[in-house]
Amino acid sequence: MSENITITNERIKTELSTKDFYYDLPQELIAQKPSEKRDMSRLLVLDSKSGEIEHKNFYNIEEYIKPEDILVVNSSKVIPARLLGKSAKTGSDVEILLLRMYDNGDWETLVRPGKRAKIGSKVLFSDALCAEVVDIVEEGNRVVRFTFPDRYKNIYEAINDVGIMPLPPYITEKLDDRDRYQTVYAKQEGSAAAPTAGLHFTNELLDRLKKKGVGYAELTLHVGLGTFRPVKVDKIEEHIMHSEYFNISEETADEINRRRKNGGRIIAVGTTSCRVLESVTDENGTVHAMSGETKIFIYPGYKFKAVDALITNFHLPESTLLMLVSALAGKENIMKAYETAVKERYRFFSFGDAMLIE
Repeated sequence: MSENITITNERIKTELSTKDFYYDLPQELIAQKPSEKRDMSRLLVLDSKSGEIEHKNFYNIEEYIKPEDILVVNSSKVIPARLLGKSAKTGSDVEILLLRMYDNGDWETLVRPGKRAKIGSKVLFSDALCAEVVDIVEEGNRVVRFTFPDRYKNIYEAINDVGIMPLPPYITEKLDDRDRYQTVYAKQEGSAAAPTAGLHFTNELLDRLKKKGVGYAELTLHVGLGTFRPVKVDKIEEHIMHSEYFNISEETADEINRRRKNGGRIIAVGTTSCRVLESVTDENGTVHAMSGETKIFIYPGYKFKAVDALITNFHLPESTLLMLVSALAGKENIMKAYETAVKERYRFFSFGDAMLIE
């Protein structure tokens, strides 16, 4: 597997503009807490060919997944990436948000206030954790180098002791249980935000699907804030995606290819899984094992090579994620589905309800 590959895609010219993906969402429909039980959330099922819509609960998803199909999930684990510390020089408050770790162990971060975070400045946290700014990169992001006590095996252990879960800004209520912002299959530490479509699955639901014969495969994409970065240009194709680390193993690629060869559908759980699959699949529909960075940007006009169906949440207006689902199901179908979801009082965004696009 190549470690230095960066996946992009050819930009497609389109008449659609960013404002074509706006919809009006009442504030009270933005979910502030997860549902009481993961699979009790609601499920809107959208037939991308006919535009037909059904209303179910998430546990009903078993009815729509066939034994020959395969679920592909993102096993990335969210780290408590929000760190609150003090400037070593002035004692003033400093907030660091971890975005991604480089191969050498340094981290790209957002630092607030950024103006004081000059190269060489240090931030002190509780439990003797210290971050030194060693570089300034694009858009003013700071690269920091951590030092921590020997009692910690690695930086993740130190972060787990002092960090706070970086919930999206539209969630204003405190999260009582950290685990509810993790999928039940989360393993690989490194995400700054959860791959939220997977939050609806319970171990019991996954076991029932596996007993039914449904395939199950894990890949990794460490979710950075670039996924949620607002589109600030009017012409969609001019938007630049931030790169995010991904990995897909030989075992996963082989199982996906085998299932597809035998007539099964590739069902991506979440837009992150979808973006990895579309990054590593060739024009013949063969999935390849590899790791690296992806900057793939999927919007209407894109021809899918791997993904046949998608399990996803409801996304922000004018976001790249709304553009991705519009590419899969058709913009008119998606905007109609969102209009219906608002009318039916579905819960939106990270802790909200789910959609199955077939």
